[in-house]
Amino acid sequence: MQSIVLLHGATGAASQLQSLADALSKTYSVHTINFSGHGGEPMPEAFSIELFAKQVLTFLDVRQLVSPIVFGYSLGGYVGMYIARHHPGRISKLITLATKFHWDETIAAKQQRSFDANVILEKAPAFAEQLQQMHAPNDWKEVLRKTGVMLTKLGNRNILGAEDYPQVQTETLLIQGDKDRMVTLEETIAVFRALPANSARLCVLPGTPHPLEQVDLNMLISLIG
Repeated sequence: MQSIVLLHGATGAASQLQSLADALSKTYSVHTINFSGHGGEPMPEAFSIELFAKQVLTFLDVRQLVSPIVFGYSLGGYVGMYIARHHPGRISKLITLATKFHWDETIAAKQQRSFDANVILEKAPAFAEQLQQMHAPNDWKEVLRKTGVMLTKLGNRNILGAEDYPQVQTETLLIQGDKDRMVTLEETIAVFRALPANSARLCVLPGTPHPLEQVDLNMLISLIG
């Protein structure tokens, strides 16, 4: 049975992907992973794409997963693309959903405001409680802080540039919702056009915003195949 590895997004955890994992288990050997510091995993000194990518590669080695499919939601898709670019042959296919590829200082500063724990406590206490439960025993505020620092560094130096995508030989499917307010359709199309034409596909989901919980699960499963 073909293996598929599911990667969660920024400040998320493997638990968010459980419904998708359960649905895919009928046709795939499904594996999920919590990035360092997420979902109760030991907290590293700092978050980085390179750290998360190395963790995924170690996970593949330990589980003896040879050329699995990788599905990455949001930041998980960025990690998957980094692996496809810098570690060719390690994955057979990459599927990204709602992944932001374009980063600069202005975008990073705007996203940084989304990770203000005090604002979340004031305006979305239920979400704060969800984050607390998701990352226990870690401090969810620390998860947010380190995520913000990581994105600021990405804004200063995007480690996946326009010159990288033509080098990606992995079969790739980019999926984005047409109502995603975090990821522009233009940046996703730009990445699609930069990838080798014979190995890249693009799909836009109608009536779909950024949050994973609002994506039509059946539609997503049909695209994964």
